[in-house]
Amino acid sequence: MRRRPLLVAFVLLAVLDVVAVTAGWPALEWLTKPLLAPVLAVHLWRRTGTRHRPVLAGLVLATAGDVALLLPGDAAFACGLAFFLGAQLCWTAAFLAAGALRYLRTRRPLCAVHLVVWAAAVAALVPALGPALGVAAAVYALALLTMALTARVRGSGAAWGGVVFVASDLLVGLGAADHDFLGRGALVMVTYTAALALLVTAFTGGATRTLRPGSA
Repeated sequence: MRRRPLLVAFVLLAVLDVVAVTAGWPALEWLTKPLLAPVLAVHLWRRTGTRHRPVLAGLVLATAGDVALLLPGDAAFACGLAFFLGAQLCWTAAFLAAGALRYLRTRRPLCAVHLVVWAAAVAALVPALGPALGVAAAVYALALLTMALTARVRGSGAAWGGVVFVASDLLVGLGAADHDFLGRGALVMVTYTAALALLVTAFTGGATRTLRPGSA
């Protein structure tokens, strides 16, 4: 198998960022976190060119979201939420182009489960966030779960990427709602970087395969 230096660089950046979050080193976090999505974007572009423009656009928006979430305050958090909302919509568009609607027509119970998860998350977190931020978080959560649902069309790797992304953002939501615990920040970054890698790998012709209706 050919070496993929950009993926190695991504893993190193991810490890350093987790160390920065765990140790409380903001300077190192500023040096690493804004580079995570761009490195994956360059990797995707080098392997597939511009064939997956929505995925590339989503990574650009994720970069902006990462920078915004490094800043303190509710305004920065709201900006980060908006950027990641755009990213989720871009990635969902990519999965729809791969045939997600046709794939999901035969999996309505799965769609219902995702709606139940969304309703439960909204009921648990939105009251603690306040009216304005709560509504924004509810809209974002719906977009996130839609992305995770449609991601299944690209195979098991993308499906796990969607699930792990949901887990990561749930941890972010717990922090925003003042439900913090030891190691939460590190868990956010471990799950976030894993989700990004899984989603991008699904579009670079790795181990995953595109699923068709009726396939397992």
